[in-house]
Amino acid sequence: MATVRICVCGDEGAGKSSLITSLVKDIFVTTKIQPTLPQITIPPSIGTPDNVTTTIVDTSALPHERTTLNKEIKKSNVILLVYSDHYSYERVALFWLPHFRSLGVNVPVVLCANKSDKTSNTSTDQVVEDEMLPLMSEFKEIDSCIRTSAREHHNINEVFFLCQKAVTDPIAPLFDSKDSSLKPACVSALQRIFYLCDRDHDGHLSDKEVHDFQIKCFGKPLSDLDLANIKSSIQSQLPDSVTEKGITQSGFLLLNKLFAEKGRHETVWLILRTFHYTDSLSLQSSFLSPKFEVPANSSAELSPAGYRFFVDLFLLHDKDNDVSLSPSELAALFAPTPGIPSQWQENDFPSCTVRNDANYVTLQGWLAQWSMTTFTSYRTTLAYLAYLGFDSSPSSPSSNTSTLKALTITKPRKRPSRGRRRRAPPVSRTVLQAFILGAPNSGKSALLSTFLSPRPSPPSQTYSPSLQPRNAVNTVELPGGKQVTLILSELGDHEPAILDNAPKLAQCDVVLYTYDSSDADSFAYVVRLREKYAHHLDDLPLLFVATKADRDRVRQDCEIQPEEYAARLGVQKPLHVSVAWESIPELFVQVAEVGLNPGSAYPKGEGEEEGDGDGLMAYWVAAGAICVVAAAVVGIWRRMST
Repeated sequence: MATVRICVCGDEGAGKSSLITSLVKDIFVTTKIQPTLPQITIPPSIGTPDNVTTTIVDTSALPHERTTLNKEIKKSNVILLVYSDHYSYERVALFWLPHFRSLGVNVPVVLCANKSDKTSNTSTDQVVEDEMLPLMSEFKEIDSCIRTSAREHHNINEVFFLCQKAVTDPIAPLFDSKDSSLKPACVSALQRIFYLCDRDHDGHLSDKEVHDFQIKCFGKPLSDLDLANIKSSIQSQLPDSVTEKGITQSGFLLLNKLFAEKGRHETVWLILRTFHYTDSLSLQSSFLSPKFEVPANSSAELSPAGYRFFVDLFLLHDKDNDVSLSPSELAALFAPTPGIPSQWQENDFPSCTVRNDANYVTLQGWLAQWSMTTFTSYRTTLAYLAYLGFDSSPSSPSSNTSTLKALTITKPRKRPSRGRRRRAPPVSRTVLQAFILGAPNSGKSALLSTFLSPRPSPPSQTYSPSLQPRNAVNTVELPGGKQVTLILSELGDHEPAILDNAPKLAQCDVVLYTYDSSDADSFAYVVRLREKYAHHLDDLPLLFVATKADRDRVRQDCEIQPEEYAARLGVQKPLHVSVAWESIPELFVQVAEVGLNPGSAYPKGEGEEEGDGDGLMAYWVAAGAICVVAAAVVGIWRRMST
C-alpha cells in the first residue's frame, strides 16, 4: 500500500493536536499550539510498517468546520477517535461512531483514551473493561483500543502504529472479537497452510515441519526453547493439540487465534501473505493464473517435474497402498482446493479415465486425467498446482511463477498445405486427441469404454445415445516402448457446433470415422458428414473404423463402398474391429501412430493424385539424372572426335 491516511477525530479539548505534536517533536509541547494542525506526512523511512507513507490529518469538531471534517473522514484509510473524559467518552457512542456510519465510510477506527496522566488512579485493565470493551462489542468498526498521554509521552508512537497496522494488517477479516474466534475465511486459509506444511500428511506439524514453516514465513530459525514455549502455550488451553508427533491442526489454529487476541495480528497476516493470500483472504490471481501463453498450433503438457508432483501427491494420499484413490482419499487430497475441478465433474470423473474394479481411479488414470486437463485447460492445471502446493517447500519462499515449472509447451504442429500433406513432419507431442465421428449406434461409446478397460466385453443389447460430449483418456504404449496419452472424444449433440469451430478442431490430431459394418445405412452418414464439413475435415488426418466386425458384414447402402471411398481419398482402408475381440487395443495403437505420423492419413485434395508431392520430386530427380548422362555423353563424343 502506498499511503496510510489517518484522520484524527474527537471533541474539542480531547488532546488531538497534542498527540500529533508529541509524535512529531518526540516531547510534550507546553506552549500553546494552534487549534488544528496542518496535514503531516511521515515518509516510509521512519519506522513505518511495510514501508508505507503515513499522512496524519488533524480535524476540528466545531460545527462550522463540519464540512471539512466530513471531507477528511471520507478520504481517510483509518480514523483515530480520541476522548479524554466522561463527557467526550459518552459522545463516542452517541455522536462520533453513528456519524461515521451516516457518512457511509467503511474504515477501521482506533479508539484512544487520552490524558491517562489525569486518571492515574485508574488501571488500564479497568479502563479497557469498563469503557472500551462495551464499545467494541457494539461497534464492529473499532479495530483496537489504547490508552495514551501526550504529557507523559505514553503510547504516542504505539497509537499511530496501531492506526497504520489497522490498514496494512486489519484485524476485522481475521478475528471476531464478539465471539473471540477466528473468522471462517481465515480458518479456511490457515487450514490450507497447515495442509501444505504438513509434508507427510500425518495430521501433525513435526518439529522439523515447524522449523521449516518458521524459516519460510519469518526468515529465521526457531530455537528449541521458543518451540517448547509455543507448545506449552497451546497445550495449556487445548491439551490434545500437542502430541508426540507434533502440533495438530487445532493447535495451529489456536496459535493464530492467540496472535490475533493479543494484538499480534500482523503475525497472522505475514503467514497468510507468505502463502499468497490477499487482504480479502483469497489467493492472488497472479499466483493461481500466472502469465502463460500457448502459441497457435502448440499445446501445453506436464513437464517431468509436473508428473513427479502428481505421482508423489497420489502416493502420499493412497493410505491403503492399493495404487488407487478411494472417494475419501480423493476428498482428503482436494481438501486445500475448491474441490474436484468442474471440468472433471462435467466429464463424469472418474468414469472418463482408468479405474480399478472398485471404480477407484488408478495411478495410470490419475496421471492421464491431469494430462488431459493440461491439454484442454492448462489454466485449470496451473490453478490446482497452486492450490495443492507445487514447489512450495516450507523451508523456502514460493515464487509466483513456480507452478510454470510443472508445464511445458510443445513445438508448433505444422499443418501442411494440401499439395504437400503426404510429407507432413512427425508430431513431437506426448498427448494426442482423436475425435470419434459416426452415425448413431455405430459403436462410438463402446470404443470409449473399451479404451479404458481393454478386456473384451460382450456387446450391449440396448442403445443409449450420447447427448453430451464425452471424453476418455488413457496411455497407449507404442512399438519400441514409447508411451503417449490419448484422448478419445465423442461429441454428442454438440457435434455440429464443434465441427464448425475451427479453434476446437485445431486441437484434434486425428479423426476416427466409425460405421457399423452390420448396418447397411451406417456409412452413408460418414459420407454426408464429410461433404457437409469438408472445409474443416479435409485438413485433418483420418482413420475409417468398421465396428461390430464380430457380426455379419453387409453391403453399405451408399453410392460408394467404404473401401472405394478410402481409396479415393488415398488413405488406409477401413479397420474392422470389435469390442469383443482381444485385438481391440491394437486400434488405439494405430490411432496414436497416425497422430504422431499423420502424413499418410491426410485425405487427397480435389485434383491431387496419390503421391503428387513424391511424384514431383521423382520428376526433378529423373530430369537431373538425364542432364548428367547427356553431359557425360557429349564429353565422351568430344574426346573421341579429337
